[in-house]
Amino acid sequence: MTGRRTRLFGRAPAGGQTDRPAAGTAPVRSAAAERAEVSVPPPAAALVIDALGRKCPIPIIMLAEQIRDVPLGAVIAVLADDPAAYTDIPSWCTMKAHEFVAHQELPQGGWALFIRRRL
Repeated sequence: MTGRRTRLFGRAPAGGQTDRPAAGTAPVRSAAAERAEVSVPPPAAALVIDALGRKCPIPIIMLAEQIRDVPLGAVIAVLADDPAAYTDIPSWCTMKAHEFVAHQELPQGGWALFIRRRL
């Protein structure tokens, strides 16, 4: 039984076979896990947009209106606590050809989302 079937059906493989690495070998780590552990300080923001407490699409509308006020290459920080903004702002950046730089969790809840203006 493959590892996928084991996870789906919850049965141990027949004959004592497992998907675990052999003794003495290091576990395989994904690239996403490696990136998640690296803590990079966020870039300095030329503009901070406080959208805390506002529901989507308001944070994106605020970003779209104010991104023209910063020079090309500048970073904007959007403070948001709506879970939709956490996923929608990176997608908006891709659609509008801007660079989503990073995100950082805020101590009071929510995130600081960093966007670099490209166009």
